[in-house]
Amino acid sequence: MTKIISNSKNYQGSDLEKIFFRPVLMGQSAVDLGVKVLYNMPVPTTLNFWKQGSDLLKKYAKGWAGTDSASQKFQKTIDLSKVKAEMGYSASDYFGMVYEQITGRSDVDFDNLEGTELETAETELFKKAIVESIRATMWVGNTSRANGYNTFDGFLKKIKADAGAGADDVKTVAMTSMTTAGNAEKLFKALYDKSLPELRSMKAEGQLVFLVTRDVYENYEAGLLDGNLDSARLAKISGIDKLYYRGIPVVDIQADTYLADLSDLPKSWAILTDRRNMAVAVNTADFPGSEVSMWYNPDQIENRQRAIFAAGCDYLLPELIVASFSV
Repeated sequence: MTKIISNSKNYQGSDLEKIFFRPVLMGQSAVDLGVKVLYNMPVPTTLNFWKQGSDLLKKYAKGWAGTDSASQKFQKTIDLSKVKAEMGYSASDYFGMVYEQITGRSDVDFDNLEGTELETAETELFKKAIVESIRATMWVGNTSRANGYNTFDGFLKKIKADAGAGADDVKTVAMTSMTTAGNAEKLFKALYDKSLPELRSMKAEGQLVFLVTRDVYENYEAGLLDGNLDSARLAKISGIDKLYYRGIPVVDIQADTYLADLSDLPKSWAILTDRRNMAVAVNTADFPGSEVSMWYNPDQIENRQRAIFAAGCDYLLPELIVASFSV
């Protein structure tokens, strides 16, 4: 069995969309990112938030008395940046990583691996790496950085810049230390109490969410596990699948590994918002040169992967309540 994968692959146009990006940016995979995903929306890509009309009924009379749609719509353009992702592996390491993607399947004949089997495994390997890089950058991205997650500005940089006391600023509450038991619950209460009635009213639509770092998540989880009730004891044994505060999901956005290496962003934070208010946009249709390539370089005895596409993220409404930042 060869230890080198030498067949080149190139995805463009509809193949790039169907095989590579749409499977990981739509459906449950998109939900797992925790925010709205806009894939191949027309450029310029806009984030829309529609407000339901509250006084639509009118007395019957001749003429038009409809509400202007513009008064019910909030809109913001998401700036997209052309980016590329490149990875290189020694030929033996690459074969081992791709081969590992196949070993868990019972329907594969390892003595007669066809090109399609290896190609599918290669594609899955690179797709996971690209999506994780997009997810990391949408939280911690900063284009002012010399290196490291600097292809487009992420949510944290944008929200931090917009925090303030003005009417259109992002509201904040004091962040407390997560080394003290029970502080996460106090923090959630403070965030909820300071939120505007308009934001709290969205709770019934099931879209409110607490987006937090791991220390906040684990502090809250520890508080729920503390106690002598049978429910607390069972939770200690079996664990808690999902955390909620007042029926609102608490989501660990899993950015701690990236934040630990960055000096320009806080390590601990929490946001209360409507998840439809935050969006990441990816485009492979409207930017020339968008493609995914995988090839073997015999001079370096190395397998290489490259993806070129456009991406960006933003939030729309100032209805985010954030634990105040300190770096």
